[in-house]
Amino acid sequence: ELYFKNLSKQKQKEVMEKNRNNHKLRVCVATCNRADYSKLAPIMFGIKSEPQFFELDVVVLGSHLIDDYGNTYRMIEQDDFDIHTRLHTIVRGEDEAAMVESVGLALVKLPDVLNRLKPDIMIVHGDRFDALALATSAALMNIRILHIEGGEVSGTIDDSIRHAITKLAHYHVCCTRSAEQHLIAMCEDHDRILLAGCPSYDKLLSAKNKDYMSIIHMWLGEDVKPRDYIVALQHPVTTDIKHSIKMFELTLDALISFNKRTLVLFPNVDAGSKEMVRVMRKKGIEHHPNFRAVKHVPFDQFIQLVAHAGCMIGNSSCGVREVGAFGTPVINLGTRQTGRETGENVLHVRDADTQDKILHALQLQFGKQYPCSKIYGDGNAVPRILKFLKSIDLKEPLQKKFCFPPVKDNISQDIDHILETQSALAVDLGGTNLRVAIVSMKGEIVQKYTQLNPKTYEDRLELILKMCVEAASEAVNLNCRILGVGISTGGRVNPREGIVLHSTKLIQEWSSVDLRTPISDALHLPVWVDNDGNCAALAERKFGHGKGVENFVTLITGTGIGGGIIHQHELIHGSSFCAAELGHIVVSLDGPECLCGSQGCIEAYASGIALQREAKKLHDEDLLLVEGMSMKEEAVSAAHLIQAAKLGNTKAESILRTAGTALGLGVVNILHTMNPSLVILSGVLASHYVNAVKDVIQRQALSSVKTVDVVVSNLADPALLGAASLVLDYTTRRIY
Repeated sequence: ELYFKNLSKQKQKEVMEKNRNNHKLRVCVATCNRADYSKLAPIMFGIKSEPQFFELDVVVLGSHLIDDYGNTYRMIEQDDFDIHTRLHTIVRGEDEAAMVESVGLALVKLPDVLNRLKPDIMIVHGDRFDALALATSAALMNIRILHIEGGEVSGTIDDSIRHAITKLAHYHVCCTRSAEQHLIAMCEDHDRILLAGCPSYDKLLSAKNKDYMSIIHMWLGEDVKPRDYIVALQHPVTTDIKHSIKMFELTLDALISFNKRTLVLFPNVDAGSKEMVRVMRKKGIEHHPNFRAVKHVPFDQFIQLVAHAGCMIGNSSCGVREVGAFGTPVINLGTRQTGRETGENVLHVRDADTQDKILHALQLQFGKQYPCSKIYGDGNAVPRILKFLKSIDLKEPLQKKFCFPPVKDNISQDIDHILETQSALAVDLGGTNLRVAIVSMKGEIVQKYTQLNPKTYEDRLELILKMCVEAASEAVNLNCRILGVGISTGGRVNPREGIVLHSTKLIQEWSSVDLRTPISDALHLPVWVDNDGNCAALAERKFGHGKGVENFVTLITGTGIGGGIIHQHELIHGSSFCAAELGHIVVSLDGPECLCGSQGCIEAYASGIALQREAKKLHDEDLLLVEGMSMKEEAVSAAHLIQAAKLGNTKAESILRTAGTALGLGVVNILHTMNPSLVILSGVLASHYVNAVKDVIQRQALSSVKTVDVVVSNLADPALLGAASLVLDYTTRRIY
């Protein structure tokens, strides 16, 4: 791998040297609308800053030149770019036929422009119908095409257009690892794919700390405060125009009812936009005191507005892509962005078919603050793209080569050709030990670190941060890309806020603790937190017996008794995050006292602590040891009770039988309540209880649930794997 990496770097240097000695690369950048210019502008600035390597020609077409959409070509002039050609290519009508005619008009006008410019390469962005005309013209005129943001998945006709441009393009710049894998699966040559990140992130990640109050006041009014307004941006869905117009009407009704100052941007030029504008005017949005309706906001100012908004709502790709960089809450309506990778800040309302549903989503999201997401970039896309452009050898044959299956597995083609493994940092907070692990997407524990869990809050948090920082640094050496941090801890947890509400007695000074904020701030990564029982269930769902099972329950049998419930493939948290406290199901009204303060809980019979208590009683009465057992100075434990039972100690056997019966009765109650198809016993005591649980089910359960499968977990480390799955599966990404 190192040999080929060095060989590739050497080849790239040779090509760059060749190009330097020959002539400047003539690059044509064609921009069609305000959205694609926000992605292309950083590249254009980069090209302009290196005149010794590049000549830049700018072609403007599409909605840039229409007054109803803000005459946005002016912002290109304000950025001090010389516009070589303006092409009026939009046929008005804003319906399906007008879109087709606009593509045809662009195809008629573009050949003359390209003949005059004779570019070496044309940069085309995204998935708009204008971009399809650009790519078609350039491909037929033997001009190399560099496509930005190929390989992504979303809804509507955009998917088809994006993939069509991919097949026409010679070079590809993608934003995410998934997009890169999609391009490879589409038989594109992996040597011509660059994983760079989104160019707009180069500006986004340095924008939030700039002055923003004057911008907020200019667009929304002097009385508006940060985090107390909404940005709304909704476009028509070309494959279902009628429904998208109805959804827009419901959205406006919900925003009117929500009664917060709202900046509404006009929709794009797609079919259906004219009807959406009519809806705005019918409801008086342009004159409503709570609304500001605008055709265009300059991108620099738009960044500040969404960065400090209380919420963004609509179906724009900006909401699921760029806004994640600030952790601003987003409500994504409908199917236009279905398939996009999103951060934790996005709440999906797939069927936005009632005003109440949208209003409830606003109530859930408004004013929250989420961890910043870097799914789409790290702020260094433009330098990578410029380096990629310099490496293009114009003497290579123009004809595209397709890499048909079999496709190389896990090929990464970022600027340094580094192969990385997508991984998570998993943290397990136990009563005795604190463990941190690097876990791969396949559930392999690449590296594990263990320390004793400190007794105080300050020491514990300091150690968590120290271990996570060290593990994240080591991940670079291990060629692992850390996507986020997942934390498994005992007690009651609010996973939405990342806060430990109440801890178990095994972990001291661990109530009302915000784990997400300090760890996210220190590592600049998203952080998820959940209860250890829930994490065990998630581990089974992703890596264990629960994979593909719609309804199952996991029971942890260890120091205490815990668990997690998966219902219709989703984890159940409950209204106060107290669901699946399975250890505290009461199976006897006059049973032994539990650590929770109640009596007769499963945990009071079947936990490791309970067995240790009974073992000590037997030992104090000299009834524990039998022939074949010996104890020196070690403390009496549950293990001694189990060993005694195996060697024929009838008292120990009776205690274990009672414990197994109590656990079995608890499982029967679960079966009668949840009716799962599978029960998974996890933890060190699982194998000792499984037969007893099955026997109780056959004796006590209703006949309709007796067929349930009861199995012992085959996962060696469910707590760490569950914490990792929080990250790897984005399990806190909610679908509403």
